[in-house]
Amino acid sequence: MKSNLISDIFRRLFRDRLCLPLLATLALNFFTYNITRIWTSGRYHMDLTTELDNAIPVISWTATVYLASFLFWIINYAIGIMQNKKVAYHFLSSDFFAKFCCLIIFLAIPTTNIRPEISATGFFDKVLLFIYSMDPADNLLPSIHCLTSHFCCIAVRNNERIPKWYKIFSHIFAVMIYISTLTTKQHVLIDVLAGVLLAEFAFRFTKKTGFDGFWQRLFDKGRVKNGKA
Repeated sequence: MKSNLISDIFRRLFRDRLCLPLLATLALNFFTYNITRIWTSGRYHMDLTTELDNAIPVISWTATVYLASFLFWIINYAIGIMQNKKVAYHFLSSDFFAKFCCLIIFLAIPTTNIRPEISATGFFDKVLLFIYSMDPADNLLPSIHCLTSHFCCIAVRNNERIPKWYKIFSHIFAVMIYISTLTTKQHVLIDVLAGVLLAEFAFRFTKKTGFDGFWQRLFDKGRVKNGKA
């Protein structure tokens, strides 16, 4: 990647008016994951843990993979934005739609799980306990962690500018993140599956229905004519 990648990203954000849809999806993500707790805190939360989930051991060191996902998201979302303008709006509109679906599901079906007792005898145990202290055991279905990681795969898989090795790495690392959500007991299997499937569905749905074009016209102030970027 070029040394001026960051400046290119900022130019793209403002030149192609991608800053507003990006801020919109970030704001919705915050509202969906945090503010919904105001309405669900006093309600019954379903525990969707299965026997298969119980058979998955706690592996404390995978907490580092769980945390590394945040850097992975920043890099791959930047890649998603740096694509063709029309493709970038499709990517961002899909993310927004998926997060909106999460909001509805979180309000309709509050979920939780029971986290294991961690002795905190080692460094990775302390990292895992830090995650637990920062992230309450609710708003689990679908897993936004897995949903966002799958969008990172979507951002690179059809991008001809991205080398094959990084596409392979992105898919492998996304799978590692899915596994880390299970081995840290942050999520259960159905959360992971729902997150991945929702991301894929949102990406296809927004294209099929033309929501991506609406999203572009909304933020591009009518500069898009005849469906051209």
